[in-house]
Amino acid sequence: AIADPKLQLALVSDIGRGIAQGDFALVYQAKADARNGCVVGAEALLRWTHPVHGAIPPDSFVPTAEKTGAIVELTRWALLRAIEDQALLRAGGDEVVISVNVSARALTDGTFCAEAIERITRAGASLCLEITETAIIEDPPAAIEAIAKFREAGVRISIDDYGAGLSSLGYLKQIHADELKLDKGLISELQTNARDRLILKSTIELAHGLNMSVVSEGVEDEATRALVVALGCDYVQGYLVSRPLALEDFARLCTRARPEGHGSPEPGDFIAMRR
Repeated sequence: AIADPKLQLALVSDIGRGIAQGDFALVYQAKADARNGCVVGAEALLRWTHPVHGAIPPDSFVPTAEKTGAIVELTRWALLRAIEDQALLRAGGDEVVISVNVSARALTDGTFCAEAIERITRAGASLCLEITETAIIEDPPAAIEAIAKFREAGVRISIDDYGAGLSSLGYLKQIHADELKLDKGLISELQTNARDRLILKSTIELAHGLNMSVVSEGVEDEATRALVVALGCDYVQGYLVSRPLALEDFARLCTRARPEGHGSPEPGDFIAMRR
C-alpha cells in the first residue's frame, strides 16, 4: 500500500483522468461449480496502470477513493465496462453472471443506484452486486432500501467477505441476498481444524436455510475444494479455478469449462476441466 498521504491524494485526483484515458481495466476471476468445475460467473476486479507510477494495487487506491467519494465514479465505470464485457461473452456463447463490488458510498448514492438499475435493465445484463458488511453499517436504512430496489430489478445481491468482520446473525437477518461469499479466512485451516469445519458447516446450512447459495473464496488446492463440497458449499473461487484474467483469457477459460459433453461429474472432473 502507498503510505504517503500526499501521493494518495494525487492519485485520487488522477482517477478521473485515468478513466478518460483508459488507464483502468477490469480483470475477471472465475467462479465455478464446486463439484464439476463448470464456470458459472466471475468477479470483476479493478486494475490501474498509472502513466507515471505504473501498476498501482487496488489496496492502495481503493481505500482513498472511498474516503474522498471518487469510488462512486470508479464503480460507475466498472459497472458499465462489466455490462459491455458481458455482452461480448454472450456473443461468444458464454452466459456467466458477472459480479461487481459496490462500496458504501455508491450503495447509498441514490443517483448512482437509479442509473445503475436503468443501465443494467436496458442491457438485460446478468449482474451480481457484491456488498460488504461495512457498506450496510454506514447507513443501514439507505443501504437496505437500495438493495431491495436492485433485487426488484432482477439484480442479484451477494454478501461479500462474510467472516472477515463482525458477521452477526442480525446482519444476515436484515439483508435479503441471493449469495453468501465466505471470506478465505474461514477456510484457511479447514484441513487441520475441526472447530473451523463445524463453524463453516453451520454457516452454510444457515445460508441455505435463508435461500442463499454459498461461495468459498480463496480455494487454492483440491483438498480444500473437496472439504468445502463435503460441507455443502455450492461454488468456489480462487487460484484452483483461476487467477484474475483479462477478458479474452477468461473467455477461453469459459470455453474449456463449458458443461456440454461432460455428463454427470465424476471424481477428478474438476481438475480435468481446468487444463
